[in-house]
Amino acid sequence: MNRWSKIGDALGLRRSIVGMLSMVILVGMGEKMSERFLPIYLIALGSGMFWPGVLNAVNNLVGALYAYPGGWLAERIGVKRSLLVFNLIAIAGYAIVFLIPLWQAVMFASLLFLSWTAISLPATMGLISATLPTNKQVMGVSMHSLTRRLPMALGPIVGGIFIDHWGPVKGVRLAFLGAIIMAVIALVMQQILIAEDQRPSDSPMDNNPWHLLRGFSPQLKNLFAADVLIRFCEQIPYAYVVLWCMRQVAGYRTAHVTATQFGILTAVEMATAVAIYLPVAKMADKSSKKPFVVITFINFALFPLVLFYSRTFSMLVVAFALRGLKEFGEPTRKALIMQLAPKDRKAGSFGAYYLFRDSVVALAAFAGAYLWTLNPAINLWSAFAFGMGGAIWFAIFGRDSSLSGEQT
Repeated sequence: MNRWSKIGDALGLRRSIVGMLSMVILVGMGEKMSERFLPIYLIALGSGMFWPGVLNAVNNLVGALYAYPGGWLAERIGVKRSLLVFNLIAIAGYAIVFLIPLWQAVMFASLLFLSWTAISLPATMGLISATLPTNKQVMGVSMHSLTRRLPMALGPIVGGIFIDHWGPVKGVRLAFLGAIIMAVIALVMQQILIAEDQRPSDSPMDNNPWHLLRGFSPQLKNLFAADVLIRFCEQIPYAYVVLWCMRQVAGYRTAHVTATQFGILTAVEMATAVAIYLPVAKMADKSSKKPFVVITFINFALFPLVLFYSRTFSMLVVAFALRGLKEFGEPTRKALIMQLAPKDRKAGSFGAYYLFRDSVVALAAFAGAYLWTLNPAINLWSAFAFGMGGAIWFAIFGRDSSLSGEQT
């Protein structure tokens, strides 16, 4: 085995995994050129301040409702065919926003393009689980997460340049045109590289997410409960982070950065995440996973608190670097879900987990919109409280797969 083969094996880079990662880069780049600036775009098109929060809530709710069908479809028609369907759905959403410059069109199209990550995630996690051995799965999930962060770092910078050069309306529309082109290229590449997969036999449990939820082990249920609290922390301020950074907020002195500077802040976040993925994955594959998840939950909780006190660009850099550290144990958490899920229901269980988690968390986005209109401080401090609650819950009740044994 030559040096490159050894590196590829160490990183879990099978042919199908490479095809999936290529899709993640291309579709993700198109998506992130515009997604982080949608609150600015909505307001530029004449929506009220409440609607960015509603859009974020819709994103969470639709993502939740699509997560289980995404896992179910992957088990029924296979990962390769399901990813083809998911990409076509995203392309349709991008086209609507590009062709119709109305904020109402964005709200409708979001039902298509903002759900791409949620609907495809069970299929990609199922592909990793089926392709890689257990002792390589955290590395596989980490490579997926690392690859996702490349477009998440570069996309907002490119999108910010578009907005600073052409304005928020034309700039975002051009970003969506770029998203269409890259999604088409991704569609071709994934069909060439990803292998055809075996489909499991049909089962009544496949069609009922409630059965899958009731079948969760106590360990997985405790992870689920903590994760819900952590996502409340994330989603309450999520849609308003860009407004806190780029606009003067009534009653507060904010940094008031440009769109390009906001893109740089996002790049700082993603660069921080990328820097820690592989060393953490190597450690997590060889040791207990619980400490890594606890640390990442604490980092989730601290971000809104530090953001509240960030009134200069340099302080925002610190805040966004901390936001990147919330990815410390995220691949480990996803791998833990897969390892605690029943052996023959990996994709379906992963989809059910996200279905119920994000259905509940959609309430946080609506609450975030309401709390922001009351006072931005209430929004950010409430997020901090939920985050610390989730971290404490998992620190007390969470269990590691290595202690419980993988379910069969």
